[in-house]
Amino acid sequence: MGSSSSAASAPWKQLLLSSIQANSRLKHSSYFQLATVSSDGRPSNRTVVFRGFQDGSDKIIINTDTRSRKIDDLKHSSFAEICWYFTETWEQFRISGPVDVIDGTNPDPLKLEQRQKSWFASSVNSRLQYMAPTPRLPVIEPPPPSQTPSLDPSIGPVAAFCMLVLDPDQVDYLNLKSNERLMFTSDINKLWTSEKVNP
Repeated sequence: MGSSSSAASAPWKQLLLSSIQANSRLKHSSYFQLATVSSDGRPSNRTVVFRGFQDGSDKIIINTDTRSRKIDDLKHSSFAEICWYFTETWEQFRISGPVDVIDGTNPDPLKLEQRQKSWFASSVNSRLQYMAPTPRLPVIEPPPPSQTPSLDPSIGPVAAFCMLVLDPDQVDYLNLKSNERLMFTSDINKLWTSEKVNP
């Protein structure tokens, strides 16, 4: 039999936070896979870094490059799915929902503020990646040392920096140690229902 809860107490989020804590000694536990669908219908998958939840909500933050393929995919279809496996506790979370793409052209000042906050929360080395040559284009010649990008740490986001915010509406939780699987689904009002299903 299923159960329900409000957005403020999304039941899967506490499970996820517990898994993050239990696996925190493993550096790779902050990485997960993000799958999208391209305009030709082909699946596209890549590993990204968990940047936290947005403002205490259950929305998941990911930083990316506006020039990357995932942005083209999300323009075609705004839905994506995360697959996050925790090797220490044998738990898997598949988290899906629409993604909000927040780049420097976004008209919402609050979203631009959140983008800036995410930029400054990243390391300088991470920020430098957004000043690199355009992803997927052929390498012509390595730039001479004099042309190596430099970055003033006090300057805000460069144009290529983009923040993705995935708003979960379905979560599939699997625990391989206990052989337990739970399905969480939310409605338009973010009222979550959960149901135990066969693994």
